[in-house]
Amino acid sequence: MKLNIDTDNSRVTHEQNGVERELPLYSREAFEVLSDLWVKVGWDQKYSYTFSWMGRPVIQLPGDLIRTQEVIYDLRPDVIVETGVAHGGSLIFYAGLCSSMNHGRVVGVDIEIRPHNRQAIEAHEMAGLITLIEGDSASPETVNRVRSLIKPGESVLVILDSCHTRQHVLAELNAYHELVTLGSWLVATDGIMRDVHDVPQGSADWKTDHPAAAAQDFLQIHDNFVLEQPEWPFNESDLEKNITHWPGAWLRRAA
Repeated sequence: MKLNIDTDNSRVTHEQNGVERELPLYSREAFEVLSDLWVKVGWDQKYSYTFSWMGRPVIQLPGDLIRTQEVIYDLRPDVIVETGVAHGGSLIFYAGLCSSMNHGRVVGVDIEIRPHNRQAIEAHEMAGLITLIEGDSASPETVNRVRSLIKPGESVLVILDSCHTRQHVLAELNAYHELVTLGSWLVATDGIMRDVHDVPQGSADWKTDHPAAAAQDFLQIHDNFVLEQPEWPFNESDLEKNITHWPGAWLRRAA
């Protein structure tokens, strides 16, 4: 891809796969092209590693957190399950939303919860709304431990953010989809890997080995889920696409 940005004449020339387009700089199309490149460069520069939430590192693009907040506030799930704990920032974020709504709780799953992270999470103001489970997120034993924390009739949202290989994410999708309640979401995060396989900190095999590919594999055998971007509850612009690290992530249980 080649980009030429002419701010004097307010034009963007975009060339990709031998096709050249000239776009008005201040247009939706130019915004999307520039945003795609910004996301790639920002990912390589570890921009998402510069944020915290209520004192804990949260390694997410802020836009993805806000979009997830919109879903959680609309859905008001009884239980939010997240695989991949790391520093615990996103667990704290989700628990804070539950606290603000006076509804819901969070289950965090990781194959290894490092002692200093566990200590920080368990000492946090939101700890009372968080249950930590250590184990292989896709193993039947771990999934059964998660299932045991869900009461009959409760609504469940599942966010997958652990090992991001296609094989592991597909295993997680198959393991957790039955926990997701009708109208709720199963989210395979970090499909951005497919778009950053060619940046300095990327890996060539990510071109096909990424969570968005696992989501497509999952949909081939589970027709009760559909891939769609959650509707924006507020939009006074002409824009319609998320700026995201989670392309191809949002799977809604439709039946």
